[in-house]
Amino acid sequence: MTKKYNIGVTSKETRGNVEKMIRKFTKKVKRERIIEEVRDRKRYKKPSVAKKEKRARAQRMRLKEERKRRKAQERRNRKK
Repeated sequence: MTKKYNIGVTSKETRGNVEKMIRKFTKKVKRERIIEEVRDRKRYKKPSVAKKEKRARAQRMRLKEERKRRKAQERRNRKK
């Protein structure tokens, strides 16, 4: 089963700036993980390996979010 992607950037969003439009599009594609999915589908991956990689990716994202939260909290405390 494949996902349906409907990603687009209008010139209205970027006020006609082409460079900004390209950057915005690339960010959207990265956020949806379209390129990664294509690379993953090139070769067969055992389910156990796929699960292991998924867990590792989730752990990295949790740590990244935690660091981000901690940094924001420190900034708020510094202002007081």
